[in-house]
Amino acid sequence: MSSFVPGLSLSREFYGQVVRPLVGGVPHSAALVGPGSEVLAFDTGRSTDHDWGPRVVLFVAPEMVGRVREVVADGLPEVFGGYRVVREGAAGTGVVCAGFWFRERIGFDPLGAVGVGDWLAAPWQRLAEVTRGEVFHDGLGVLKRVREVLRWYPPDLERYVLACQWRRLAEMEAFPSRCGEVGDDLGSAVVVAAVARELMRLVLLMRRRYPPYAKWLGSAFARLSGTAEVGEALSCAMAAGDWRGRERCLSRAYERVAGLHNRLGLTEPLPAKTRGFHDRPFQVLDAGRFADALSAGVVDPRVRALPPVGSVDQFCAGSEVLTEPRRCRAVVEAALGV
Repeated sequence: MSSFVPGLSLSREFYGQVVRPLVGGVPHSAALVGPGSEVLAFDTGRSTDHDWGPRVVLFVAPEMVGRVREVVADGLPEVFGGYRVVREGAAGTGVVCAGFWFRERIGFDPLGAVGVGDWLAAPWQRLAEVTRGEVFHDGLGVLKRVREVLRWYPPDLERYVLACQWRRLAEMEAFPSRCGEVGDDLGSAVVVAAVARELMRLVLLMRRRYPPYAKWLGSAFARLSGTAEVGEALSCAMAAGDWRGRERCLSRAYERVAGLHNRLGLTEPLPAKTRGFHDRPFQVLDAGRFADALSAGVVDPRVRALPPVGSVDQFCAGSEVLTEPRRCRAVVEAALGV
């Protein structure tokens, strides 16, 4: 693995040396986007054992898809840079029209009107896959426009999604201590793990990063600047041997994240110290305060009317849904009515 070349670098050279000459003067856009750890720059030598290699997605006008696809398929080498070329397929060198490709990946065409339901039905992993990676050439002028549209949620939807993430924490912030108090140490540890996951996703959202799926969540969080103390506190909570130790470490993490919220300026500053939970001997942040403050700042009546459910990632964890845009749309329509 010492000679490993990151897939992004490999695919950039592959496009310039192989694919672009094949396309010739046909107007096109080209990028490394879509599925694959290399798109998010998480690939390592281990990634090369399957579905990995030099590849590029080529976007052309609809009437040119068949012709260019045939030319490219006939001209691709079997190997480039010492790695087998990935051919047609979800993670291969494909020739498509932009509208079709984006509808297949995220469920809608971002070059058209984008509604509330479109945003909330688009999984975070898919949004990351189309806004990360690299554009090698944009002769059609579509990829820059699409990536500008999808870079981040509109302001009111940002507040809504953040509020819903805070509410997820509010639902369970007292549970690690309560489980421990009744002697359920395993249950306490399990809830701490769930809280840590939701806090990490919250911080990524605060930093305007679409949280990736479980395999890369910790890697994405660790790469954020200024979050080392939150990460250390969460690691401490996960490693603690009893519920009181978990509570102390979680309190540190909560207070750091509350401070991050206050620096965003989306609401008036809120007290960032943990507090008692009713008359019980537990410390909580009272995360619902942050959700309420964010919700109060939403102006769009369509967003204000939404139930506090959030985007599809916030209430659905099954890959059977999150990898199928039509299913995502169906569950969002059922849950939110949009």
